[in-house]
Amino acid sequence: MATRPPWTAAFASAHKTVKLNLRNNRLVPNAMEPRASLAQYLKASDEYTLWTTSQNPHIHRLLIAAFIMGIPEHKLRVIAPDVGGGFGSKIYQYPEEIIVLYAAKKLNRPVKWTARRSESFVTDSHGRDHETVAEMAVDQSGKITAVRVDTIANMGAYLTTFAPAVPTYLYGCLLAGTYTTPHIYCHVTAPFTHTTPVDAYRGAGRPEATYLLERLVDVMAHELGMDPVEFRRKNLIPPDAFPYQTPVALQYDSGNYEANLDKALELVNYKALRQQQEEWRKQGRYMGIGVITFIEACGLAPSALVGSLGAQAGQWESALVRVMPTGKVEVFTGTHSHGQGHETAFAQVVADELQIPVEDVVLVHGDTGRMPYGWGSYGSRSAPTGLSAIVLATRKIIDKAKKIAAHLLEASPDDIVHEDGKFMVKGVPDKAKTFFDIALMAHLAHNYPADLEPGLEATHFYDPKNFVFPFGTHIAVVEVDPDTGKVKLLRYLSVDDCGPVINPLIADGQVHGGVAQGLGQALLEEAVYDKEGQILSGNFLEYTLPRADDMVQIEHDHTVTPCPHNPLGIKGIGEAGTIASTAAVANAVMDALRPFGIVHLDMPYTPEKVWRAIQATKPLSQAAD
Repeated sequence: MATRPPWTAAFASAHKTVKLNLRNNRLVPNAMEPRASLAQYLKASDEYTLWTTSQNPHIHRLLIAAFIMGIPEHKLRVIAPDVGGGFGSKIYQYPEEIIVLYAAKKLNRPVKWTARRSESFVTDSHGRDHETVAEMAVDQSGKITAVRVDTIANMGAYLTTFAPAVPTYLYGCLLAGTYTTPHIYCHVTAPFTHTTPVDAYRGAGRPEATYLLERLVDVMAHELGMDPVEFRRKNLIPPDAFPYQTPVALQYDSGNYEANLDKALELVNYKALRQQQEEWRKQGRYMGIGVITFIEACGLAPSALVGSLGAQAGQWESALVRVMPTGKVEVFTGTHSHGQGHETAFAQVVADELQIPVEDVVLVHGDTGRMPYGWGSYGSRSAPTGLSAIVLATRKIIDKAKKIAAHLLEASPDDIVHEDGKFMVKGVPDKAKTFFDIALMAHLAHNYPADLEPGLEATHFYDPKNFVFPFGTHIAVVEVDPDTGKVKLLRYLSVDDCGPVINPLIADGQVHGGVAQGLGQALLEEAVYDKEGQILSGNFLEYTLPRADDMVQIEHDHTVTPCPHNPLGIKGIGEAGTIASTAAVANAVMDALRPFGIVHLDMPYTPEKVWRAIQATKPLSQAAD
C-alpha cells in the first residue's frame, strides 16, 4: 500500500492553509547596457583573441574552443576588459561571439559587432518567467507545517548556459527561507516556448523563491489575524539550531535571524509606522509596510555538490599571488570584476594580510592569457571563493617569508613573528627584516635557505566545504494613491548579514543597486509578448526602468554572523538587494491595498493595474463616478 508524502499529511492535518497563484514577471536583465564583442584573428599564428563582455572568460574559452570550434583551448585567448555590470546576463556564451570569430577567420581581419538596443532586447537572455501555484499550511499554534509549490518556468526557444539550473536547484532549494518548515514539496515544469531564452539574472532563482515564500507568509499571517512580523518571529529558525538541515537539500551553517529582524524593526521604528498607518487610513491615505526576511545560498560550491545536482562545471576558485623584487604584489584571480570593486576590496585584504600599503597591490583578472584557470563571477561567489583562494595563497607567501627571515636573522622559523609590516624574532623587535628585505632576497637568493626555491609567489585552489548563506531583513514603506494607482516608495531599510564587511562603501553600493533592480521588477519592468511571439516592450518607450525619482535614500545596516568554513568568515552581498527588495515592495503594496479587500496582484504593480484592482472593489455606481 502506497504511503502519502509527509507534506500531504501536513496539509491534511493543517489548522489553516492559504493558496496563491503568482506570476513572476519576465525581465530584460541587460536592458541598461549595450553588448559589444570583438574578435581578432592573428594571422601569423592562426590563433584567436576574443574581446567580449563576459563574467567568466575561462568558461567562454572552454565552451567556444573545445565544444563549438573544435580547436585547442590555448589557441583561443578570451579577454574581458572593464565591463559595466553583468547581473548574470554576461555569464552565457552568445551565438554572436561565434559569428564574429568565424567572420574574422573568413575575412582575415578583425571584426567588431555591437548590438543595437532593439537587438539586445530580443537576443540577450531574459530573466524570470514563472507561473506558480503555492500553498502553505499551519497548525493551531501558528507554526508552518508544510509548503507546496507547483511552478511552470519558461525556458524560451532554447536552453542557454545555466538556464535549467535557475528554476530548479537555485529556486527549489531556497523554499525553506529562514523558517522551520518541516515539509516542502516543489515541482517545476520547464517548457520551451517561442520567446527569447530565459537564464540567470541577479539572484538567479533566489529572488523568485523569496518572493513566493514571503508573499505566502504575509497572506497566512493576515488569515490568522496575526501581525506579519510576529508570525515570522514564531517560525524563524532559532540561533541554537545551526547547522540546520532544511528539507530541500541545503544545510545552513550559521545564522541569527531574530536578532537581525529585531535590529531592522528598531531602526525603522516599526510600532510607530503601524500607528502612522492607522492615522493615515482615517484620512483616506493608504500606506503599506512590507517586512521580509530572506536567506540566499551563494558562493557557489562545493564542486562535488553542484556536480551531483547536474552542473557541468567545477566551483572551486584559483589565485596566484606574486611578489616582485621591490615588494610590490600582483594578485591574479580566476574571478572577474565587472563593477563590484574587487580591485579595491581584494587589494585591501591582501595588503592587510601582508601588512603593506594597499597601493602596492594590483589585481589582475579577465584575461585567460594571464591568469590561472577560474570559474568566474556569478552567484555572489567572488569573495567567498575567489578571495578565500587569494587569502590562502597570501598566507603561503607569509609562511615562506618567515623561513627566509629566519635564515637572515639566524633564528628558528617558529620564533619569527609577522607584526607591523616586519618579520622579527619573537621578543626581540629590533632584530627584524622588512617585507621589502624579504622580497629582494627571495629574488637575489644570495643569502638564502638551501631547501627553498628562489622567488616569492604562491598559488592556491580553493574548493569550499559548503555554500555561504547571507541573510537579512528588508522593510519597504509605500503609499498608494487610490485615484491614480500610483505607488510611491516612502522609505526603504535593509539590515544584511554577509559576515565581516570588507569595504562598507562597496557593500552598501551593492545593496543599493540591487534594491533598485528589485524595485523595478515589483513596480515597473516587464517583457511583454503578443500571441505570435512578437515582443511589445522592445525598447525604452515601452520597457520602464526605475529612475532617480522612483527611489529614496536607502537606510542600511548590518549584523555580523561569520561563515564558519572560509578563512575570513565572509559571505556574498552582491545579490542581496535584488533577492529581498522585490518581495519587500510587493508586501508593502499589498499591505496598502488591504483595506480594499485586495489580497494579491501579480507584478509589476503599474498604476493602471493597481487602479483597476481598486475600481473592481467598488460598487458599480461608485466605480462609474
